[in-house]
Amino acid sequence: MNLKAPKGIDVESWFIECYRRHKGHPLFILFRLYKGNYNKFLLAVIFFFIKHAPVWVLPIVTANIINDVTGNSPNLHTRIIIQAVIMIGLILLNVPMNYLYTRYKSLATRYCETGLRKALVRKLQQLSISYHKETMAGRLQSKIMRDVEAVETLSTQMFLSILNIALNITIALCVTISKSMLVFSFFLITTPIAAATMVFFRNIMKKRNNEFRREMEETSARVMEMVELIPVTRAHALEEEEVEKISGQLFTVAEKGYKLDIIQSLFGSVGWAIFQIFQVVCLAFTGFLAIKGTVLPGDITLYQSYFATIVNQVSSLMALVPTIAKGIESVNSIGEVLLEEDIEDNEGKYALENVYGEFDFKDVKFGYNNSESHVLKGLNLHVNKGETIALVGESGAGKSTVLNLVIGFNFASEGIVSVDGHNLEEIDLRTYRKHIAVVPQTSIIFSGTIRDNITYGMEDVDEETLSKVVDAANLRELIDRLPEGLDTMVGEHGGKLSGGQRQRISIARALIRNPEVIVFDEATSALDSISEKLIQSAINNLTKDRTTFIVAHRLSTIRDADKIAVIADGKCIEYGSFDELMALKGHFYKMKSLQS
Repeated sequence: MNLKAPKGIDVESWFIECYRRHKGHPLFILFRLYKGNYNKFLLAVIFFFIKHAPVWVLPIVTANIINDVTGNSPNLHTRIIIQAVIMIGLILLNVPMNYLYTRYKSLATRYCETGLRKALVRKLQQLSISYHKETMAGRLQSKIMRDVEAVETLSTQMFLSILNIALNITIALCVTISKSMLVFSFFLITTPIAAATMVFFRNIMKKRNNEFRREMEETSARVMEMVELIPVTRAHALEEEEVEKISGQLFTVAEKGYKLDIIQSLFGSVGWAIFQIFQVVCLAFTGFLAIKGTVLPGDITLYQSYFATIVNQVSSLMALVPTIAKGIESVNSIGEVLLEEDIEDNEGKYALENVYGEFDFKDVKFGYNNSESHVLKGLNLHVNKGETIALVGESGAGKSTVLNLVIGFNFASEGIVSVDGHNLEEIDLRTYRKHIAVVPQTSIIFSGTIRDNITYGMEDVDEETLSKVVDAANLRELIDRLPEGLDTMVGEHGGKLSGGQRQRISIARALIRNPEVIVFDEATSALDSISEKLIQSAINNLTKDRTTFIVAHRLSTIRDADKIAVIADGKCIEYGSFDELMALKGHFYKMKSLQS
């Protein structure tokens, strides 16, 4: 049997709908997540019942044999042999039943686990860039891995372990009530004590689990950040300071974990002690009943076994409370992402078939969330098809904000940004972005080969096209020098490559898409003069006959731009070619003079 989604169910959409419909009710959510797999759980329950039969039957067989022996029953040997054979058969049946139980239980729970992770991954791809900038990657990673695993564990406990507990207790009580109402009444005394113990600790456990989960997310994010900063830390001899900083966070997690451990330990030990005392009392109680002749001597073992079963099952239920509390907290944690409404919604919007590259910014204002001031304060700009536009200005002037508006990462608070006469807010950005390429300031290289990084997201790229792209991006010398050429592994984040090499790979990745619109965000700002020259040559190859937006601090790199837009105080204050702006002797002239 394959692990796959039930027929007719859109997994990710269904999970998100479950959270939205039952918001605030994690157990309802958990139950609905398994739609299409209830039959597997039912089969798992049936096989579970059969495989556990020896546990329920053995006390009855034991009591019967003792009673037969002490009562000198007729056909004693035959009765003992028959009951022994029945027990051996049930014990042997446990093996295949356990396999079938595990098979169907795992198919259901693993499907849900995989589906939840897919739903989270899809939702992360839909959430806005602003959301990702404001949320630590470590927290999101923790939700996808740790929280989903906790939900899978919760599923097993809720649907199977608790069912096992309920079946064990029910059968024990039913057999007991059929033999002695007096003993049954004694058994019932333990139930209120178990309930009282669980209620007492439930609220404390919920609070501690919540605190611990948040500290773990925070620690995961801090550790990830620390690992990424190791080259900077080592370069400035800040190892001890970084160790101290992370140690403080680790001790905070340890403290939260310690408090959680103490509560869990206290919870378990108090419950265990209470029920062990009652078990001893039960032994003495049934012993006195046997002396009086109220029950048979063999029934002492029956009642003692079933009482032990009830004690152990209620204790198990109590022990499950921390796991259930943790799982419920993880259900809510996953819901924080799946119910997040800060998404990029493209459904039902106009789909672009072609992009020519003519842009208009009309009275554009833009401000980031939780900020009262605007970064752009009435920007007006027209870019013709095929033009290369350089954006210059002081740090914080709004240059990168303009690029984010071009890409569609952000929308104007006021005014209109349009491409080919279409308002960007009214088009399906996925169809638009198929025609653009972005080369960021910090090259994003993933683990894999150079070929993988250049052809990322593209299929069936022929060697001739790839070779032309390598030449245009000035990567030929590098590729020829490497033993495995394009199939050389670049290491994590491209750690085996220099900054200039990584940037040229980014340019090759953009070039192979043959885009109509290109966005460069300070592509040469952190490179040496030789690398900058190679990059600039690659950029010139890439920008031919394509609408291009370039942000650059080094003004010498934008001499060949068709137009230069000087951004200051959220507006375009000067606009023209390099020579025109130099002749104007305004703001751009002063900036160029300072860099000379």
